[in-house]
Amino acid sequence: MEFLSRLVLDAPAAVLSWLGRQGTRAVAALIVIGIVMPSIGALLKPFVTEAVFVLLCIAFLRVDAAAFRIYLGRPTIVLAATAWTSLVIPTLFGASYLAFGLKDQSPDLFLALVLQAIASPLMAAPAFAALMGLDATLVLCTMVTSTALLPFTAPLFAYAFIGSALTLSPLALGLKLFAILAGSALVGFTVRRIAGLTAIERQKERINGFNILVLFVFVAAVMESVAARFLATPMITVGLAALAFVVFFAVLCLTTLLFASAGRERALTLGFMASQRNVGLMLAATGGALPDLTWLYFAFSYFPIYLSPLLLQPLARRIIVRAQTTPTAPRGPTT
Repeated sequence: MEFLSRLVLDAPAAVLSWLGRQGTRAVAALIVIGIVMPSIGALLKPFVTEAVFVLLCIAFLRVDAAAFRIYLGRPTIVLAATAWTSLVIPTLFGASYLAFGLKDQSPDLFLALVLQAIASPLMAAPAFAALMGLDATLVLCTMVTSTALLPFTAPLFAYAFIGSALTLSPLALGLKLFAILAGSALVGFTVRRIAGLTAIERQKERINGFNILVLFVFVAAVMESVAARFLATPMITVGLAALAFVVFFAVLCLTTLLFASAGRERALTLGFMASQRNVGLMLAATGGALPDLTWLYFAFSYFPIYLSPLLLQPLARRIIVRAQTTPTAPRGPTT
C-alpha cells in the first residue's frame, strides 16, 4: 500500500521533472500540438487569463532579488531602456501604423499591432537572454520596471490610438492590468518567502515542467485557428507570419542601434528584450474579447519570440567573445 501511494505521488513529480528538462524543445512541441489539434485550443481558450496569471506568478516566484539590486544602484541604463520600451516604442510604432492608414484599411490588424507595441517585455525574456549568454540581470530589471509602468501607460496609448475600437475602456484596461500584475506578484513573492530560495532552486525542474504545462493552455488557445486560417486563406496567413517577423526584427534592430554607444553586447541585450513583447498579458487584460484576426496575429507574434534564442545565439556568442577580448568594452552596470 505504501509502495502504491509513493508511486502515485512520485510519478507526477517525475513527469514534471522530465518535462522541465526539455526546455525549448518542449515549447516548440507545444506550438506544433496547438496547431495540429485545434479542438484542444478551443477547449482551453476560455482559460487564457487564468493561464497568464499563473505564468506571471511563476515568473515573480523566480525573480532574482539580489541581481535586481545590482542595477538599481546604478539605474541610468535601466531608466533609459524603460523609457524606450514603455513610451517611445508605443508612440513610434502606433504613429507609424496611423500614418500608413492601417486603422482604416484593417482595424483588427491595427488593434493587434498597437496592443503589441503597448505591451511590456515578456516575463520569460530574462531566461531566454540567459540561454544566449546575454546580461539576464539587465533584461530582468528593465522587464520589471516596464511591467510596473504598464497599468499606467497602456490606458493612455489605448485611448490615443485605439479609442472605441477596444471593447474594454482604457481605464478598465489599466485596472485589470494592475490587478493581474499586482495579484501575481503578491502570490509569487509570498510563495517565494514561505518556500525559501533553497527549496525553489531544488524544485527547479519540476517548476519548469509545471510552467510548460500552464504555457500549453495559452499556446493551444492562441494557435487554435492557425491551421484552419492557413487552409482557408494561405496568402493572408503567410503574410501575417511574415509581418510578425518584420515587426520583431524592426524593434530589435532599432533598439540595438539606439543603445550602440553602451557597447555591442548591452545593445543586443536591450534589443532582444524590447523585441519580446508580452501580447499574452494584453490578451489576458482584455479577457480574450478580441477579433479573430487579432488572435491570429498574436499567435504568429510568438514564432519569432520562441525562435529568437536559436536564431540570435551565434551573433550573441561572437559579440560576447569580442567584448571579453576588448578591455575597453563596457560590461556590467554603469552610472
